[in-house]
Amino acid sequence: MDAGTQATVRVQLQERRKRLEQAISNVGEAPDLVRLLREVDSALKRMNHGAYGTCEVCREKVDDDFLLANPLVTYCLCELSPQQQALLQNDLELASRIQWALLPRQDLAAAGWQTHFRYEPAGAVSGDYCDLVARDAAGDLHFLVGDVSGKGVAASFLMAHLNATFRSLIEARLAVAEQVEKANRLLIENKISSHYATMVCGRAGRSGDVELCNAGHPPPLLVRRGEVEPVSASGLPIGLFGGGSYTTSRFAMAPGDTLFLYTDGVSEAHDPSGAEYGRSRLQQLLRGSGHLPPGQLARACLEDVAAFRGAASRSDDVTILVLHRTG
Repeated sequence: MDAGTQATVRVQLQERRKRLEQAISNVGEAPDLVRLLREVDSALKRMNHGAYGTCEVCREKVDDDFLLANPLVTYCLCELSPQQQALLQNDLELASRIQWALLPRQDLAAAGWQTHFRYEPAGAVSGDYCDLVARDAAGDLHFLVGDVSGKGVAASFLMAHLNATFRSLIEARLAVAEQVEKANRLLIENKISSHYATMVCGRAGRSGDVELCNAGHPPPLLVRRGEVEPVSASGLPIGLFGGGSYTTSRFAMAPGDTLFLYTDGVSEAHDPSGAEYGRSRLQQLLRGSGHLPPGQLARACLEDVAAFRGAASRSDDVTILVLHRTG
């Protein structure tokens, strides 16, 4: 692994460690959190001793792209025959096509809202989650953006599960906070995965009213009249603890206002020196470009992130969802 890529992965691991420590300080030493923290510490230790990226089975170097997508991995595909590797590649391609098929219709317009999303997996499959559901009878537009912890196939399975879960909960006409609470209980009770997910779940009404529940996700950014205001987080990620309650934020959007949702693959992108793109730069971009239509705004954001990243490799999935109030 070259020095620039290793620096990117190191920053990513250190940021993950910081988040895990914060989660443990807030909710206690949950087994999954402690396990993940130990895996991160082990990866950082291997990096400090020059052993990071070496397969523990065959002692050969693990592919850089595989490490970027799975920074905690300790092995390569050495024990698979060429035929098995080809079958695995076919399975990954099929999983990727299924994930793309689960995405909502692009440029959906409903109930006085215009939308656009961008979905860019870092590897073959993604742990990011994006959905839009228009309910014609009620005149509401439901929107969701999420990020499953970790990467790879396991994260993509949980992403697909969340898609089915929330579609069912929306059809059941549950309130926004109830949807998140129910999804959290289902993950815990069914022991579907050791992964957890941060997410924003919301409802946009025909009159411009918005109800939003944030489960540990980067705060959405509300753009109105050239100003950018973050809508603060209000709860823990789902899949960590059962029985918790979630609250919602309520606000009104006027024609011309925009709500910008994203995963941390945007705000935590790094340049070759390891510097982070950051929320401040994102807010600055939105102040100058928030007047653009949703598709152009999403493209402007991705272009700015790519220019900032330069030659550094992209190590995380990127998802953007833009909701614009047309009236």
